[in-house]
Amino acid sequence: MKLLSIAVPCYNSEPYMDRCIESLLAGGEDVEILIVDDGSVKDSTAQKADEWEKKHPTVIRAIHQQNKGHGGAVNTGIENATGLFFKVVDSDDRLNTKAFHHVLDALRAHAGDADPLDMLLTNFVYDKQGARHKKVMRLAGKLPEGRVFSWDRFPVMHTWEYILMHSVIYRTQVLRDSGLRLPEHTFYVDNIYAFQPFPFVKNILYLNEDLYRYYIGRNDQSVNEEVMISRMDQQMRVNRLMFEEYARAQFPHPRCASYMMNYLRIITMVSTVLCIRSGTEEHLAQKDELWQWMKQTDEPTWRKIRFSPVGHMLSLPGAAGRKIIGWGYTAARKLFGFN
Repeated sequence: MKLLSIAVPCYNSEPYMDRCIESLLAGGEDVEILIVDDGSVKDSTAQKADEWEKKHPTVIRAIHQQNKGHGGAVNTGIENATGLFFKVVDSDDRLNTKAFHHVLDALRAHAGDADPLDMLLTNFVYDKQGARHKKVMRLAGKLPEGRVFSWDRFPVMHTWEYILMHSVIYRTQVLRDSGLRLPEHTFYVDNIYAFQPFPFVKNILYLNEDLYRYYIGRNDQSVNEEVMISRMDQQMRVNRLMFEEYARAQFPHPRCASYMMNYLRIITMVSTVLCIRSGTEEHLAQKDELWQWMKQTDEPTWRKIRFSPVGHMLSLPGAAGRKIIGWGYTAARKLFGFN
């Protein structure tokens, strides 16, 4: 068994996949790299995947499938993983070599624990194109560092503090036990990935390491604001799936429930603000439909969102309210470097 399986979803990734894979090879034989060619047709992604496997047959596996989208590629990675732990690295991103070695050392140290490590968290860097200052998203000072802890030591998070896919390494069995099956042909499913398995996590380790370099800034990138607005139906689908997951979850500790509610509020805020910033009648109607659907689906969960500070802000009435909401979103974007 490998120590760590890394799934690399690739769709027409020829221009940048080599840099990503080269950064993963620093893990050596303890790492399994699963290059999932998600039906690439416009370039040589499929051939490159096979060439990488031929060069490193004991480390790299090339898996080819019909196009299923990012979620479908992650699903395939989980299905084929043989590693004790599992991570997703997108093909235009990369890992920092020094931090990667430290992470692997920690995984080795806990691989034989009788009470197994379920999740390892690290920092990630917004590697924004053209930006001189790269924003680092870290939880140093919030989470206990360098030692395993459980939910009773997990802090109450501020609204802007949440854990993205880039920070997470799961024990592979946790993903399987959670029943995680990401929707296919849908963007923004990384939010579900960093959400649904959390009630199945018992033991957590945080390392203050800047492991993941999250490339951002291409005009066609899924997190570009204009692109997100054009895919509003997919953002809404993810929002609803996360709402349903929270409503039916069995939480191991109140702090797990509190953290996941905070994340759900953030996702609902993003959906709502994007509808407002679009300003079209269609998207404003979608916003209203989302809030009505939440109330009808599970009113107690809806109340936790609606009557929170975030919910009150998003309920500011009229054109003036929408303008204030837009200003807040713009300020947050400048502060944290997303989009």
